[in-house]
Amino acid sequence: MSGALSHLRVVEIAGLGPTPFAAMWLADHGAQVIRIARPGARHVLGLDRDVLDRGRDWLELDLKSPVGRDTARRLITHADALIEGMRPGVMERLGLGPGDFPENPRLVYGRMTGWGQSGPLAHSAGHDLTYLAITGALHAIGPSGHPLPPLNLLGDFAGGSMYLVAGMLAAILKAREDGQGQVVDAAISDGVAHLMAMISGMRAAGMWQDRRQANVLDGAAPYYTCYECACGGHLAVGAIEPQFWAELLARIGLDPAALPDRHDPANWPALRQALATRIRARSRDDWAAALEGTDACAAPVLSIDQAAAHPHNLARQVHGGDGPNPAPRLSRTPAALREGRRLSVDEALDLWAGRGQSG
Repeated sequence: MSGALSHLRVVEIAGLGPTPFAAMWLADHGAQVIRIARPGARHVLGLDRDVLDRGRDWLELDLKSPVGRDTARRLITHADALIEGMRPGVMERLGLGPGDFPENPRLVYGRMTGWGQSGPLAHSAGHDLTYLAITGALHAIGPSGHPLPPLNLLGDFAGGSMYLVAGMLAAILKAREDGQGQVVDAAISDGVAHLMAMISGMRAAGMWQDRRQANVLDGAAPYYTCYECACGGHLAVGAIEPQFWAELLARIGLDPAALPDRHDPANWPALRQALATRIRARSRDDWAAALEGTDACAAPVLSIDQAAAHPHNLARQVHGGDGPNPAPRLSRTPAALREGRRLSVDEALDLWAGRGQSG
């Protein structure tokens, strides 16, 4: 195997959303990940194949059976790290908790949950949207009348998966320094709160109103929002800096001298109307041809299917056959996709047995 993490061995207890995404990211960058799946389990969304499961081998084990638990234990004993997304206490009850592997003191134990391993909500059910709800982030997103779910990108994957990956890699580096592993308690509610650092700082400085559609970055400002075009599509405008704003106005044909001061929020509705009227006069693709590649900071809002065919994405080979290619791009040890395969118990055990831990 190739990739920056090719010497890393990870056991993944199959789960949903943020757990497989984290394992996918590690596998994309070369980690040897073996996924333990529950026999006969069906995907919660009914998918026959989930792109998040790419890049790693798997086997089915019944962790409620002594044989299944023993096989899992033997794999974990030879692993550098483990990823699991059960409710707190479930892995301990199975005899597979963080304290159950004294023979593997370097084990980094990654725990992915919505609420974390402690706190009043730790044992409660939830999903991306409910975790977002207590962070302040959901309240800040959407039109003035009601919050708007931002897909599950913000909670599950940004505040969940990527914080789990970052925490595990930090813990793995430390384990290779001092020989001691540790638990990584990655809670989506923690991660999203941390992602809110800049907005929280602006709020503390009196530069952010605690309501939607009233701030520079939430769609209220005329220079940071989306406008409808003649075709029904939309143009995203992000001309925050004065020089970008000036170029935008010049390229769409508006005279800045005829417009009110954009620094006064009281003028935002009038400015927004002026831009809306001008942008509605042409199609999205016309505006894209006129503005892309300039410093006007504007781009067409593309659908999922359209995004795959955008020239920039094509040039950078952003999309593969059935999903995005790995990111980010490493210059010396690039990530690569590989097909996983189903393993028998013997094949899984033989894969790592007798090799000790990776260095």
